[in-house]
Amino acid sequence: MTSAFSRRRLGLFWAVLVLGLGAGAATLQWLGPPAEPMLAAIPAEPAGGATPAVPAGTSTPAEPAGATIPAEPAGANIPAEPMRAGTPAEAAQANAPAVPAQPNTPAEPSQATAPAAPLAMQPPAPAVLAAATPASLPPATPAAAGAPAAPPPPPLAGPQTGATPPGARPAAAREAADPVIPPPDPEMLERSRHGMVPKLGPDGRTSIRAYARAFDRDADRRPRIGLVIGNLGLFAQHSEEAIARLPGAVTLAFSPYALRPEPLLERARARGMEVLVALPLEPAGFGQDADPGDRALLTSLSAEENLERLAWALSRIRGQVGAIGALGRLRGERFAANTDMLGIIQAALTSRGLLYVDPRPGAPTPARAFGRTVDLVLDDPSETRSEVERRLVELEALARRNGSALGLLGNPAPFFTAAILAWSAGLDERGAVLVPITVLLRRPASPAAQTPAGVTVSQTPAGVTVSQTPAGVTEFPAPAGVQASQTPDTARPGSQATR
Repeated sequence: MTSAFSRRRLGLFWAVLVLGLGAGAATLQWLGPPAEPMLAAIPAEPAGGATPAVPAGTSTPAEPAGATIPAEPAGANIPAEPMRAGTPAEAAQANAPAVPAQPNTPAEPSQATAPAAPLAMQPPAPAVLAAATPASLPPATPAAAGAPAAPPPPPLAGPQTGATPPGARPAAAREAADPVIPPPDPEMLERSRHGMVPKLGPDGRTSIRAYARAFDRDADRRPRIGLVIGNLGLFAQHSEEAIARLPGAVTLAFSPYALRPEPLLERARARGMEVLVALPLEPAGFGQDADPGDRALLTSLSAEENLERLAWALSRIRGQVGAIGALGRLRGERFAANTDMLGIIQAALTSRGLLYVDPRPGAPTPARAFGRTVDLVLDDPSETRSEVERRLVELEALARRNGSALGLLGNPAPFFTAAILAWSAGLDERGAVLVPITVLLRRPASPAAQTPAGVTVSQTPAGVTVSQTPAGVTEFPAPAGVQASQTPDTARPGSQATR
């Protein structure tokens, strides 16, 4: 009975095995043979160290040019040139073995540009490479020919010549329009107890002629407008901006209290800008609210003391064409009301070859000096840009009516500079011209000036002195090189053709 049970178990085992094999065969028959791509994807065993083939239709990623080849295992065969990336059709057509695509495998550089590699990373010898190269591969091409040429670097950004900032002019135009004023002439200076002060040159040449900006009076007959900007040197940043941006025909009045005016004076001369020294004359309402400083010329002082203070003011800058009786918005009304004292100051300036500008609109022409009276104060009654703009329009209308006009601005604030730039930008198109102060000179109102009783003014090597003489009349001849008349704007330092 035991043997019969064993035979039944063995028969059941074989029956199950046969059924399993039959079910597996039926399943394989139903699935069919494997697809061709799958067969191609199965790598074959490399024979004799040959390199496995790259699957058809697989593109090789781009490889950077100029990188070194990493070290290969000993005995490995390297083809002369890898297949170019991104050309699967060409790879299938060539049907040649190639290096498997690696994401970070760099291309072989040319010998001309490849950097020196360490000994362990040197590629195999050329003979090995030639032996391992299949005959079906196309001939190797130089790396320089296969890699695209590097694009040329973009051009450097140069200065833009097409656009000009508002209020600015091209450098060439500014150089042509701004004649350089020469530096101070040592022969036209003499030493005083306060420093070097102006004097007439050996040939009688005056500062009015030596340091004037060139202007052709005969060729340009348009209405002439002069502008004097005061308080230069007290605020360095405002002064530098005014000198750099304002038109070169604007006249600058430097404060005698400026600490270091020399750099500003050099820049002004380079721009062809004429320079005046501001005289601190005693103003109306003299006191705490109207203080012209501790070197002011006062009516309470004697003529000798005021002439000493005048010499101090003249010594503070060099290369000036004259002086103006205003310090900022202080215009010396109380001192100018004393005509005798003002006449002494004007005569002293004339003896040194300097002009004088009276800052009081409506005042008479300077009686004992070549000069001019201001026609309009631009920052009066208020120091606002709108007020200055309105006054500039009024000054231009006054010049058209009278042939010329002179305006005064108390300080070089940036918004005043901007207002003048905007106004002057279209001045040529409107038929007017901006001129320096020396173009607007007039003769002294009294060529035979009546001196104060017992006082005369003369020039000595030490400077201007005051001495007692009998009461009388003293003649004031025109300084050498200066021609002037009573008619408006006909005083001309230098020759008619060049000024």
